[in-house]
Amino acid sequence: MRIGIRAHDIEHDSLEELAEIAHKKNIKSFHFAPKKVINEFHIKKGCLTPGFAQYVKNILRKNELNISILGSYVNLANPNDDGLKEEIETFKEHIRFAKYMGESVVATETGCYNREYVYTEKNDTEEAFQRSLNSIKEIVAEAEKFGIVVGIEGSIEHVMSTPQKLKRLLDNVKSNNLQIVFDPVNLIDASNYDKMDDIIKESFQLFGDRIICVHTKDFIYKDGKPKRVSIGTGQFNYPLLLSLIKESKPFIDIILEETVNEDRDASIKFIEETYKKI
Repeated sequence: MRIGIRAHDIEHDSLEELAEIAHKKNIKSFHFAPKKVINEFHIKKGCLTPGFAQYVKNILRKNELNISILGSYVNLANPNDDGLKEEIETFKEHIRFAKYMGESVVATETGCYNREYVYTEKNDTEEAFQRSLNSIKEIVAEAEKFGIVVGIEGSIEHVMSTPQKLKRLLDNVKSNNLQIVFDPVNLIDASNYDKMDDIIKESFQLFGDRIICVHTKDFIYKDGKPKRVSIGTGQFNYPLLLSLIKESKPFIDIILEETVNEDRDASIKFIEETYKKI
């Protein structure tokens, strides 16, 4: 496996500083969302260019880093037509930009059925599923033109909230340009945290062949809900996840998520040592 991190989880003032910090920590890859990472200037629609791609590539290459995922997190279930169009066009811009970076995967979540992009019970409706599905079909069609893969990340708080819904999504889109960014903790809440092992196993059974990247974090169940904690200090079954990865996903990118600076070294060490013991 290759351990990486969401680039915006590292505190930094410039891209140069970010790359140097990651290199010293032996981090190999980034989940890179330009508008969350670049501090030197404001990232807005229309500013992504081949020149900007070369600027990023040169800095990362100098520090033996690459981008495993180009992040463009948009609300693909926005019920407002104009708002949804804007979200889709933003994602399409990242698809066109990715080729100049030599990057092949652009990722997003599946959205919420409101303009605020927060959990709503309407996420569980068929109408919301179809709204997100149609958006994903449109961005995948764009991705096919450029030889880019769309990585979709499920979440219990979003429209595609279960392994079964993600499988249904894959079955409906019918394109190998659609793959899964697997974050098992995102699929866990107070209603199912005790079924964590089943969720992990079922995900690999349903779409393991379509998983292209894994996000990692940890949790404990406390005061009636899962609470995020440092990797290796919680209840998440890393031996199970890493055994499935070792069996079927050689050299996959494992991206640390929501990992603060003071926990980073211990988190990386925990994953590496757990993987070696399997």
